[in-house]
Amino acid sequence: MALDTVLVANRGEIALRVIRTCREMGIRTVAVHSTADRDSAHVRAADTAVQIGPGMPRKSYLSAPAVIEAALRTGADAVHPGYGFLSEDPDFAEICADNGLVFIGPRPEVLSQLGDKAVARALMTDAGLPVLPGSPGTVDSATEATDLANRIGFPLIIKAAAGGGGRGMTVVRQSCDLLPAYRQTRATAQAVFGDNRVYLERFCDSARHIEVQVLADGHGTVLHLGERDCSVQRRHQKLIEESPAPGLHPGLSEAMAKAAVRGARAVGYTGAGTFEFLVHDEGFSFMEMNCRIQVEHPVTEAVFGVDLVREQIRVAAGEALGFKQEELIPRGTAVECRVNAEDPARNFAPCPGMLDEFVPPGGPFVRVDTHGYAGWRVPSQYDSLLAKVITWAPERGQALDRMDRALAEFRVVGPGVHTTIPLLRDVLADPVFRDGKHNTSFLDERR
Repeated sequence: MALDTVLVANRGEIALRVIRTCREMGIRTVAVHSTADRDSAHVRAADTAVQIGPGMPRKSYLSAPAVIEAALRTGADAVHPGYGFLSEDPDFAEICADNGLVFIGPRPEVLSQLGDKAVARALMTDAGLPVLPGSPGTVDSATEATDLANRIGFPLIIKAAAGGGGRGMTVVRQSCDLLPAYRQTRATAQAVFGDNRVYLERFCDSARHIEVQVLADGHGTVLHLGERDCSVQRRHQKLIEESPAPGLHPGLSEAMAKAAVRGARAVGYTGAGTFEFLVHDEGFSFMEMNCRIQVEHPVTEAVFGVDLVREQIRVAAGEALGFKQEELIPRGTAVECRVNAEDPARNFAPCPGMLDEFVPPGGPFVRVDTHGYAGWRVPSQYDSLLAKVITWAPERGQALDRMDRALAEFRVVGPGVHTTIPLLRDVLADPVFRDGKHNTSFLDERR
């Protein structure tokens, strides 16, 4: 089934990135936007644009009826959800199908299973993937939480079953903090995700966050595209990603890749997806699966030479993947730095405002995915991601040097606007990071 028109149900750099691939494939695009985004770059890039509501996400980008109406009104035959917003909402995927629209992502029932982190953990255990000690399902009372915590031990982490994006997680280091943390995490989960269910898991202080990219089609093929190291994080949110993971033993890398393929096959996954693992002293453990394109997907694209969005669209259209596992050969190292409109000196407080100057870097093997431009006002209603800078080189050290050069060139100037660029350059110069010996505690230990 050939797709003629794709509505991109998102904003910012990911909407622009999807629109560009659609254009290369000869597919028309429809952008949706809020009133706050009427001057956004993705609106200008699409063939058609539809305003779907005010700046508040709940009334625009998170409004399934508004998105569906825009798709039907413009004659779209498919919807690409990007990441965040409605990208992992099984109800939205089902509504798309009910209205004759192709949802570019996995089937609704798969989204429903893997979107519940506690269910996903149980499914992957059944598929033979290693998991950290934790609760067998969600924890519905303080008494149950106490009993389980005594069995799991401290430190442990309380996670929202419907969580994502680094939100709805609390680390508990001693028993006296358990019940307040349990109640607070449930309240946060209810407020953010509309679902107060949580589960418990052992917490590893010095682990690495490693994830494996998979692609699967509807013809029984499931492939992996290596791993990414995403250990540089603040508040469980990633800042720097790279592929391949530095210093990872080839045997461990291969074992994780095989586990990811096995897990995807076990649930009948289709499209692009990511298995997130913790690597620790005892090996590796499954954390969760992200059923969408990831923010950090460009590092995998740079290393493998595969357009992941293009493959998503082809698979959704019923086509088979165009390559075999043995044809996926990684080359060199790619690094991605997220440039956020935030002030690291004020605990990463968002810094919306007018961009008087916005000059992204260039040069050899430098890619910048951004929706920013001079004269554009960074809105206060959305995620603060302003740009992603990706560099590639045959060797990791050269890729890092190239990244530092690129960040030094990047000019972002506006009243009250700060970015994470100075912090990113500090990290790039840190000997621990340079030696590839960092873990998820790296930033906390530096501050």
